[in-house]
Amino acid sequence: MSASLFDLPDPDEPDREETPAPSRGRGRAPLAVRMRPRTLDEVVGQKHLLRAGSPLRVLAGTDAGPAGANSIILWGPPGTGKTTIAHVIARGHGTTFVELSAITAGVKDVRRVMDEALTDRDLHGRSTVLFLDEIHRFTKAQQDALLPGVENGWVILVAATTENPSFSVISPLLSRSLMLTLQPLDRSDIADLLDRAVTDRRGLNGEVTLDEDAKNHLLDMAGGDARKALTSLDAAAGVAFSHDGTESDREAGPRAVGPVTITVEHAEEALNRAAVRYDKQGDQHYDVISAFIKSIRGSDVDAAMHYLARMLEAGEDPRFIARRLIISASEDVGMADPTALQTAVAAAQAVQLIGMPEGRIPLAQAVTHLATSPKSNASYTAINEAIADVRAGKAGPVPTHLRDGHYKGAAALGHGDGYLYAHDQPNAVASQQYPPDELVGRDYYRPTPYGHERDLSPRVQRLRDIIRGDQP
Repeated sequence: MSASLFDLPDPDEPDREETPAPSRGRGRAPLAVRMRPRTLDEVVGQKHLLRAGSPLRVLAGTDAGPAGANSIILWGPPGTGKTTIAHVIARGHGTTFVELSAITAGVKDVRRVMDEALTDRDLHGRSTVLFLDEIHRFTKAQQDALLPGVENGWVILVAATTENPSFSVISPLLSRSLMLTLQPLDRSDIADLLDRAVTDRRGLNGEVTLDEDAKNHLLDMAGGDARKALTSLDAAAGVAFSHDGTESDREAGPRAVGPVTITVEHAEEALNRAAVRYDKQGDQHYDVISAFIKSIRGSDVDAAMHYLARMLEAGEDPRFIARRLIISASEDVGMADPTALQTAVAAAQAVQLIGMPEGRIPLAQAVTHLATSPKSNASYTAINEAIADVRAGKAGPVPTHLRDGHYKGAAALGHGDGYLYAHDQPNAVASQQYPPDELVGRDYYRPTPYGHERDLSPRVQRLRDIIRGDQP
């Protein structure tokens, strides 16, 4: 059975119950390895894959059912538990666990595993679980070598990939396996994992406490990656101990000296990343987005880029930022540059398609376009003034000649009578009344002398002259 993982002390075993947890001063495995779940019940997140009777529980030997274990392909972002789940399966009884990496293994390695698995099955009655990490890196020939063993049940394949298997795994292998999609971990899941790592004997064993600001900084930096969160916690704990200066005293155990508090300063030093003072539910959320939009409106592209970076680094939802850019494109740029709205909408769609961190690039392009564009709020003020008039009761009857004349009896009411079809008129503009009587001559849209509106302004005036019959 593979694994260095199982060389670590297991605090649940009776003969080791009295063994003190190793201190920070002694060599030991990384925190992410020590805290790797031993059962599926310890796995954080992925509840949709861990229900009773699920293929993962059958494969791990925790649930039994009429169906046998199936080969599976685990697809999900880094740090969501693919390798963790494989190692939990490795603890299942009556199986041999073999681990290969697609980065280093070749066809000969695969065939050797298949031969040994066939021997184990026929001579010893043992099943072999083959964990293949990063299967998307395997060539077609290498994946083909897996087929006989998977199809004939010599091995139960557990493959992990960060790439869509539909594009990176051959169809015959996909059809013989179950594809299970792992979701990014929620912030609350990783927060629970950090809390557990602070107190668990396999983790930091209560030798530290983690203050709330430090925890939030670690969660911000983790980006949904549990492994990164634990690695960052381990590094921050190391900084905290070095600053505390009592590591030698702690050889006697955690009770000899009170626990060290990991502060946000320790976390910043460990990660070499300053904590962004930003509360996504409080004043900072509103203050920064306000400064962001006002910088775009004020044509300060550098300040706008700063606030964009500040929000992204603090973990702000990029879709929220994209929505505000769409609003700004119409409210602050408008018809001074009609293409600004197209850029903002395209950036929002790009963020949805490609996600982060690459989504920052189209967002930055949209910010640059909007901040450097000529500005006009003429469309914004036009709709506001029109709404104000409607709310003030200025919404008289629709002129008779504009009313719908398609239903039976409409002609008898005079609906549509005298309507001039614009396309039949000179320049495709008809001289007739469009607004209700009390709004005749009311101007809502007033083009500015900036950008495209500079050229649009005389056209708008000429159209009004023709429509209202004021032409010479």
